[in-house]
Amino acid sequence: MDSPEYGELHRLFDENFLDYTSYVIRERAIPDLADGLKPVQRRILQTLFNMDDGRFHKVANVVGECMKLHPHGDASIFAALVNLANKEYLIERQGNFGNIFTGDQASAPRYIECRLTRLARETMFNPDLTEFVDSYDGRMREPKRLPAKLPMLLLLGAEGIAVGMATRIMPHNFCELLEAEKAILRGEDFEIFPDFPKGGILDASQYDRGNGRLRCRARIEAVDEKTLVIREIPHTCTTESLIESVEKAVRAGRVKIQSINDYTAEEVEIEIKLARGIYASETIDALYAFTDCEVSISPSLTVIRDNTPVVLTVDDVLRDNVNSLLGYLEEELRIELGRLREKLHASLLEQIFIEERIYKQIEECRSLKAVLEAVLAGLEPFLDRLEQEVTAEDVDRLLEIRIKRISRYDINQKKKDIADIRARIKEVETDLEDIVGFTIRYIDGLLEKYGKDYPRRTELASFDEVVARRVALSNLTVSYDPDTGFLGSQVKGEGGSFACSEYDRVMLVYKNGLYKVINVAEKVYVGQDLVWFGKVEKGLVFNLVYRNGREGLSYVKRFRMPKFIIEREYRLFDEHPRSFIQYISVGDDYLRIQLAPSARAKSNIVELDMNDVLVKGAAAKGRRVSPRVVRKVRKGERGAASGEDAPPTLFGAGDKKE
Repeated sequence: MDSPEYGELHRLFDENFLDYTSYVIRERAIPDLADGLKPVQRRILQTLFNMDDGRFHKVANVVGECMKLHPHGDASIFAALVNLANKEYLIERQGNFGNIFTGDQASAPRYIECRLTRLARETMFNPDLTEFVDSYDGRMREPKRLPAKLPMLLLLGAEGIAVGMATRIMPHNFCELLEAEKAILRGEDFEIFPDFPKGGILDASQYDRGNGRLRCRARIEAVDEKTLVIREIPHTCTTESLIESVEKAVRAGRVKIQSINDYTAEEVEIEIKLARGIYASETIDALYAFTDCEVSISPSLTVIRDNTPVVLTVDDVLRDNVNSLLGYLEEELRIELGRLREKLHASLLEQIFIEERIYKQIEECRSLKAVLEAVLAGLEPFLDRLEQEVTAEDVDRLLEIRIKRISRYDINQKKKDIADIRARIKEVETDLEDIVGFTIRYIDGLLEKYGKDYPRRTELASFDEVVARRVALSNLTVSYDPDTGFLGSQVKGEGGSFACSEYDRVMLVYKNGLYKVINVAEKVYVGQDLVWFGKVEKGLVFNLVYRNGREGLSYVKRFRMPKFIIEREYRLFDEHPRSFIQYISVGDDYLRIQLAPSARAKSNIVELDMNDVLVKGAAAKGRRVSPRVVRKVRKGERGAASGEDAPPTLFGAGDKKE
């Protein structure tokens, strides 16, 4: 294993793995901060731009063209294109692109068509601002990044798993993102939350600006007491996965329904018919607790910035996008200003050349050199009307003017055109002086043109987390078998039983005063000296009579359900070999206590109303029943004759608080 060949192989694996890791992170899974796109998405959009003629293209053709830029096969391109098209911002669809609600797949690429949206054409492309690099085989050029004027990373959202890292970026609302950008430009505070295409209800109280935790709920409407309809679903679910989670909860006995039907088409509609004795008000919370009607999402805003993966916040991303937008718009204005000045220069030269009849001066020239000299000489008196120096290229352009164009020259129209160019130059120069104001006006234009198409779909709300234990159905019966000492939902015995759910806890009380709390189990050995067991209920009041072994006398006390740690043992009174519980019950109780006979006593029976005993802590000693020895403690009835016997009670399972 220490051979040179092994060392060389180990080094080869290390180097190749690092290369692979870097490639997957930067080129496959994690989007770029600059334009918010993964490489495959960028290549798809560039391919559509190259093919764009205003008409729809077969997706199969788009995929084929994109393969010239993307080296990973048609399947990955098609899947990315469908995903991008279903987000509706950049690609317009025609045909069956699947259903984001049901999870149905798109038709084959030869049957469906797509093209760029107006929004994409306006905000994603400008060859003057785009840096191109060679494609993987060197035959074509592809954009290193697109000059996106929208915060595409937050608009589209993204998910990806790379080597050692992953990203999960939530989609946000178009209008809210642009309003947040305006707030940044004005130096104002802003707050922004995700918006999901499937709608739903979102609790963002634990959301940390791109990270943290989100809770998303389905929108459930009660048509009547026996019918529920789900109208919107959480972001990470489909109707199929949600129905499957409901059916799983039904099989586990957590939710009781009669039927569930999916009528989803363009909008979500899942109808749930409830079982007999079950009502809508109590079922909605159970659906949130036990099914995917409520899901927890943990976003992670990991992106590539300057070829390096980093974890950012929504604020960081938006501020970076605003800086990029300012840069793109300023550069576009400078490019336009340069072209306007070139156009003005050419128009002024043409005006002077024709209106001052300089073209007449070249009629007698016999050589090209003489022609050039004649034109330059003719322009000389009018150079003060120009804003640039006259070059040889300018003269060549003047000499290319055709006689037909000179003959149809309109002096007034040319003056108007020049005035329009000067006015536009003035506008551009003004915009450059106030680039922030120009950017705000640009954003306002996008909002006015496209904002109405993208309303918020997810409702922001704050809702309490549903405690599963509180809404769980009592679908289990826990029994105790005193002969074997086993207790659980799969135990059959004569020691008593009670109904509970799988989330409940069971309190066990033993004859020697020891007690503990355990989880509900199918079958667990608890011993044969159990004197009480039951479901843990807050506020439950216990009645206890026990013999103190050191004194040989009995004490009575009442206490509420004590606090506990699961499986930890506690005591109701001090440990002693001769100490034991003589009676235990819960709720309101009336006792008949038989004392040891005494010749001087008028009666050997003591009647005790437990309502007269103060409720104290479980560890309290209690009050002494009598200075005489207590023989028996039985349940009595208020107003019964003192000599009347009551049936003995040992096990308290099933006792309810009155």
